[in-house]
Amino acid sequence: MKTSITEKQKKVLGLIYESITSSGFPPTLADLKELLNLSSNQAVLNYLISLEKQGFITREEGQARGIKIAPLGLKILGKQRLAPVVGMVAAGPCIESFSETHFKWVELPAGIAENEKIKKSEDVFIIHVTGDSMINAGIDDGNMLLVRKTKEYKSGDIVIARTDNGRTVKRFIAEGGKRYLKPENPIYQNIPIIPGEVFFEVQVIINLSKVK
Repeated sequence: MKTSITEKQKKVLGLIYESITSSGFPPTLADLKELLNLSSNQAVLNYLISLEKQGFITREEGQARGIKIAPLGLKILGKQRLAPVVGMVAAGPCIESFSETHFKWVELPAGIAENEKIKKSEDVFIIHVTGDSMINAGIDDGNMLLVRKTKEYKSGDIVIARTDNGRTVKRFIAEGGKRYLKPENPIYQNIPIIPGEVFFEVQVIINLSKVK
C-alpha cells in the first residue's frame, strides 16, 4: 500500500484533525470545500478517497461526518490517538447515565497511547467523575478517567457498572461465591451484584488526572 502523502493531502488531513479536536466532529464536504477553496464536492471527495485508499482515514458510508483519522494518518500528522470525552459518571450515588454525545476529543499523551490495552481496543473514551466513593483508589471528584469497553473482567478491576439506579464507578470483587461492587471510601456500602440487574459496561484503564 502506498503511504506517501502530498502537501495538499496532508492539508486536508490536518483540517479534519482540527475540526475533530475543536468542534468534536469531522468536517462535512461543504466545510472542506470552503476551507480548501475548491469548486465542487467531487474535488473534496477525490482527496478523501485518496486518503482512505492510502490508509490515512476511514469513512462511514452515508454519513456526512463519518470520517475518522486512522493510526497512520495520526502518525503522518505527528499526533497521538484521540479519545472522546463523553460525559460524567458517579463515584458515589449512581447517576442515570453518561452522555452518548461526544462533547470533544482530546489527544492522549504519548506514553498512554502506547498502552497495550488501549492499542488493542477500538472503543476507548474519557469520562468525568463526580463524587468521592473512590478516593482511596486515587479517584477524586472531578477526575478524568480513560476507559474501554470490554467483556473481560477480573476481581479487583475498577469498572463502570449500570444498575437499576444508574451508572457508577466501583471496584469489581468476586470472592467466596459472592460478587459485588466495592467503593473505596468507608462511608459507602458495597453494592451486591444481582444477575440481570447489574451490568458491566467499561473497564477503567488510567486516571488521566493523575498522569504527570
